[in-house]
Amino acid sequence: MSTSFTSIPSIDLSPTTNKQHQLSQLHHALTSVGFLYIHNHGVPADAITDLVNALPHLFSLTDTAKEAIALHHSPHFLGYSSVGAETTAGKLDCREQVEYATELPQTWSAENGMALYERLKGPNQWPAEYPSLRPIVERYIRELTQLGERFLRLVAEALGLPLPEMFFPFLSEQHRLKLVHYPAVSSSSLSDDSRQGVGPHKDSSGWWTFLLQASPPHIKGLQALNREGQWIDVPNVPGTFVVNIGQAFEVVTNGVCKATIHRVLSGQDERFSIPFFQGVRGDLTKQEAVDTLKEYFQPRRQRRSLEEDIDSPFLKGKYNTWGESQLRTKIRSHRDVGRKFYADVYEKYIND
Repeated sequence: MSTSFTSIPSIDLSPTTNKQHQLSQLHHALTSVGFLYIHNHGVPADAITDLVNALPHLFSLTDTAKEAIALHHSPHFLGYSSVGAETTAGKLDCREQVEYATELPQTWSAENGMALYERLKGPNQWPAEYPSLRPIVERYIRELTQLGERFLRLVAEALGLPLPEMFFPFLSEQHRLKLVHYPAVSSSSLSDDSRQGVGPHKDSSGWWTFLLQASPPHIKGLQALNREGQWIDVPNVPGTFVVNIGQAFEVVTNGVCKATIHRVLSGQDERFSIPFFQGVRGDLTKQEAVDTLKEYFQPRRQRRSLEEDIDSPFLKGKYNTWGESQLRTKIRSHRDVGRKFYADVYEKYIND
């Protein structure tokens, strides 16, 4: 876990801010918290507002319209999932969501010799009843892709790496975006399991997560866990993104930068959320992840061996590439999709 922070640091990305102060703050957030706000981030306000305003309309579509873009139609695990379709920490998550990604053609086939995890890349599903959604989502993904690259350059500088783009070779050509709706929970249910919007977890599917809390500021729910086992609120601060470390970044930095456990609690108000997951390339191997930058990070580690110190399904699992590890995770999370499109490996991934 991260150190015993009691609040989430905020970093000003404005080019006019004091650079040394900015880098010092960012270094602290990277190595001691794993969560931070960023403001003056450069993403156009209308790109954000357009998507925020789209969410109520998207989730008010009919069940028939949602079924037409349901996840179980997509071998790429892109599309709509209903409330209770996923579990985290052994309990059902009370959320519905639509998952999108960088739009790519499907190039994988059983005959072309590509790794099976390459089948995760492919086109999105767009609701026919809401044609204006596509340009809004695609613009947002482009803007967040650029923000992610700008941010990684600053991270490299804050961590003392010699070149600003040293993290770029780990990135995928495809990034993922979730549009999430947490339904309101009645006051009589606030103490039971239905309050779990998303259970405690570390982000395992991306390099970094850039989260837009897309409801009014008074609506709470997101919390991060500090070393003392205390859940710290991560309030909605207008004009910011909440940024947190993914597990792949923890591995590549040899545990110097930790992914932080977090969760979402549902409340009496519905809540909308938009996480963007910066993608990791599928052919990244365990050895490459651990060894590539170890000369910069191993001297900073003061604890046990890497595998003992990092809680990573990728490092501890049976599969040598990030892509296969991710494919296994998705099949286990969405078993109907796994049975339909990945029958040859379904039993192996479910039972190992």
